[in-house]
Amino acid sequence: MTDQTKRPHRRRTKIVATLGPATDDADMLEALIDAGADVLRINFSHGSEAEQRERVGVVRDTAKRMGTNIAIMGDLQGPKIRIESFAAGSAMLEQGQEFVLDTDMDPSGGDATAVGVAYDKLIEDVGPGDMLLLDDGQIVLEVREVEASRVHCSVLEGGRLADNKGLNKSGGGLSAPALTDKDRTDIRLAAELGFDFVSVSFARKAKDIREARALLRAAGGQAHIVAKIERAEAVKNINKIIAASDVIMVARGDLAVEVGYAALTGLQKGLIRRTRMRNKVSITATQMLESMIHHASPTRAEVSDVANAVMDGTDAVMLSAETAVGKYPVQAVRTMSELCMGAEKHESFRRATNQRLDDVFEQVDEAIAMAAMYVANHFRVAAIIALTESGTTTLWMSRVRTDIPIYAFTRHEATRNRVRLYRGVYAAPFDVVEVQADTVHLEAFRVLHDQGAIAPGDLVLFTTGDVRGVEGRTNTLQIIEVPKDIGVQTFSG
Repeated sequence: MTDQTKRPHRRRTKIVATLGPATDDADMLEALIDAGADVLRINFSHGSEAEQRERVGVVRDTAKRMGTNIAIMGDLQGPKIRIESFAAGSAMLEQGQEFVLDTDMDPSGGDATAVGVAYDKLIEDVGPGDMLLLDDGQIVLEVREVEASRVHCSVLEGGRLADNKGLNKSGGGLSAPALTDKDRTDIRLAAELGFDFVSVSFARKAKDIREARALLRAAGGQAHIVAKIERAEAVKNINKIIAASDVIMVARGDLAVEVGYAALTGLQKGLIRRTRMRNKVSITATQMLESMIHHASPTRAEVSDVANAVMDGTDAVMLSAETAVGKYPVQAVRTMSELCMGAEKHESFRRATNQRLDDVFEQVDEAIAMAAMYVANHFRVAAIIALTESGTTTLWMSRVRTDIPIYAFTRHEATRNRVRLYRGVYAAPFDVVEVQADTVHLEAFRVLHDQGAIAPGDLVLFTTGDVRGVEGRTNTLQIIEVPKDIGVQTFSG
């Protein structure tokens, strides 16, 4: 058996990078992927339909040219509740002064005494004593009185307030539906363009996720659904939302404003843990390397923030403005990759968790996946190869912490794209139907041997089904030694 400790570490935590003006050049996009981006996010809050179509086309062409798979995530805008505009572009609010939010005011006529609000139901959702937070909590207002279309407030924490800043209610309670008419249009576009993931913004309950999935399926889309947790109500309904979703995104910006910054760290850890325990995928997002929008290196606080998310067990970390409009998009991805790899070397990352020792499995392929991970954590193997149709077996495997790489060998491009988000899972194109049964192991070994991932004498875990090419039929686990002469034409495991 070869010495596996001498092999280079391969990053297990995945990176989501947001596309934008800074990444529209094809060469820049290739550099972004080469630096370590696994999933590319298109933010439907910005850009026209024509611009989004163009970006998707460039992504697909670039991935094909590079000979790789890359996942695309569409992030729905959702009912972002915002103030309208000021006549002068902004206004200075002083602590203690009165300030009015008016749903009937001229959208561009705001001043230091009042501003319009692009949310008609605000007057129904708030009352005296409520705390309203503007510009991600930078400005705090206390509601004094609600009359007609006007919400009269006192400024508790002032500052300069600019046009179109977001508005939240402390503790949640704004009743805007999760899906807007624009979101429904964007869901149809995501289905048409074959997106791999669609994110639902400001979801409050499982019904919001089920509605988005139904609209996507009706439009012919097969993307997995991401629930963005950024409302206090979503936290209260988290177990049902996790059950209805494929992926949970801890969207820390609006979430921190609604639940309070002091509660955010513990909440993040709990959300990641709950998601993993329910065999779903998690993304940690918002301001992870925000300083790199303007600077070529991160702050020490950002370094610790990324490391903590990785050690919490998040599947992926996300870059937003850092890559979409930042001055150093490629450097931001490269830095994120380095920080993830550094955190993964910590001993806590290598300990097995969520082994589900008390569970009774309902499916054969799930039982095989868990058996493989138990063996992997108690026996020295170099890699795990899973012949898979949907990628579900590798998803279950990746819920158990291990430093052993999991390879999803599949003939389906959609599956190869999807597993780009799963922690510690790597995709390989492999058409099991076209390979002779007695050479499957050898052909799979050749793929990894060519990548330098395995060597003669290594032990490899191998999962497959006795009915090849059928989803959900994984029923076999083997421990096979890589043959000394890996170029031999036939090999029986």
